[in-house]
Amino acid sequence: MGLMIDGVYHAEDPGPDTTAQGAFRRADSTIRNWITRDGRAGPTGAGGFTPDPGRYHLYLAWNCPWAHRAFLTRMIKWLEDAITVSFARPRRTEDGWVFDDDGPYADPLMGARALHEVYARHDQPYTGRVTVPVLWDRESGRIVSNESADIVQMLDAAFDGGPSLRPDDLAADIDAWNALIYPTLNNGVYRAGFARTQAAYDAAVAEVFDTLDRVEAQLGRTRYLTGDRFTEADLRLFPTLARFDVAYHYAFKCNIRRVSDYPNLWGYAREIYQMPGVAGTVDFDIYKRGYFSPSELRNPLGIVPAGPVIDWTVPHGRG
Repeated sequence: MGLMIDGVYHAEDPGPDTTAQGAFRRADSTIRNWITRDGRAGPTGAGGFTPDPGRYHLYLAWNCPWAHRAFLTRMIKWLEDAITVSFARPRRTEDGWVFDDDGPYADPLMGARALHEVYARHDQPYTGRVTVPVLWDRESGRIVSNESADIVQMLDAAFDGGPSLRPDDLAADIDAWNALIYPTLNNGVYRAGFARTQAAYDAAVAEVFDTLDRVEAQLGRTRYLTGDRFTEADLRLFPTLARFDVAYHYAFKCNIRRVSDYPNLWGYAREIYQMPGVAGTVDFDIYKRGYFSPSELRNPLGIVPAGPVIDWTVPHGRG
């Protein structure tokens, strides 16, 4: 993936960050400004970002689950006309996320050839991983945020349109689910897949399936995670579910069970997939090719498996 240091890109990939015990450790996002309705500063970062249509641009990649969160929110909140988007080429190179000169993987905003060129234009020299999603402000010529969870919340709260993903009466429940699901499942699959020791893998994979079991039990009681309304917690869970059986189950050794083995969870996942517009944010073939791309540790020959064949369009049976 490479790394930027003081605004300069270095192609040498230092590899996944791990602890002395071999456990994968994800780097924190560091650019965390907020769009707010009145332009005041949000919980972190500087102010001056108001929800003006046409002002902002998202940089995304189809196979990244964190980018998928932002992509889903843009669609569900009816912001396709208000916020433009560029998709990086599905497979990274030594330049990290890159763009074509034209076509679906070009950058119509800046004509960038690689995402690190976008980071290099930020007003403060950036040090860190070059990740998606990136929310760019045309007006000030800088990055608003590269933290997916913040982008989901600001698109939901600052802009008009679409259903609320974070109703006030459910905020505490949403936060509780997010606090469980992010470390043990959203990031837990990566902790399993990038583990460097058996002990680190065993701990991570156990948490992945403990959380899936808890979600399965909850969905036996309620339609969605917090009750009868689709919320931010469901949106943040879905990208992991969409990638699980075609990628994480095999490539990341999360193979105790599949999502399609859980009756409640599988119906729930299919219901979300079949919601208007959601299928258009999903590409299972890209996920498979991305997670089975050549990797010295995980897939040295880069062979992409033929299966599995899973039909997400089968009626979900949830009413």
